[in-house]
Amino acid sequence: MDPDSKRLRVSVSDGTGRAVRDGGLARWLAAVAPPRASGEVNVALVSDLRMRALNRKYRRKDKVTDVLAFADNDALGDLAIATGVARRQARDAGHSYQTELRVLALHGLLHLLGYDHHDRRDNGRMGRVEAALRRKGGLASSLIERASAPRAPAKSRQVGA
Repeated sequence: MDPDSKRLRVSVSDGTGRAVRDGGLARWLAAVAPPRASGEVNVALVSDLRMRALNRKYRRKDKVTDVLAFADNDALGDLAIATGVARRQARDAGHSYQTELRVLALHGLLHLLGYDHHDRRDNGRMGRVEAALRRKGGLASSLIERASAPRAPAKSRQVGA
């Protein structure tokens, strides 16, 4: 058996199939992926408009989202990441766009591997795996951790004192 057939291969494109400079995203994702992840993952960096159309078509949700995963039982699958959303989330999280792409790609990869934090039967399993892999990859937080963190209360004005 070819040893490379057991490894995860990642490519990054602009959504039309043209390769883009990925700042090491493909190499990073392949390095932090769980050992059972093998096959190919194609990551498409798409506009928010394109992501909204994909979300509407495949999930019947007429809004932009950050990452979508399209599993392919034979080859692992494809990820779409909305670049505008990623830039806004990076700014809000206080880290770089490249870091946000890693957060989103890792989250999407776990969905391709069959994890689903939206499923009640998951019992936090995806969150635990995501947290372990983000630590391995040097990320400060994962998407699930960020989403479940309590939000800071809005600053209120004090009237009188």
